[in-house]
Amino acid sequence: MHIITINREPVELFKILKFESIVGSGGEAKKRIGEGLVKVNGDVETRKSRKMVAGDTIEFEKRHYELKRL
Repeated sequence: MHIITINREPVELFKILKFESIVGSGGEAKKRIGEGLVKVNGDVETRKSRKMVAGDTIEFEKRHYELKRL
């Protein structure tokens, strides 16, 4: 599992995918989330602006990420 460090909470899901270079752009992040290709805490998430906090997990393309607070 990869660790993503955040310095504030909450952070929108699409911004995490964009700023961590998990996808190429914010538009791509929103598209992938809307297509149901992203899981948060084990469940498919389609809300692009889902508020993420430390301890949440993201799964995308068979990669797993966990958010930790700085």
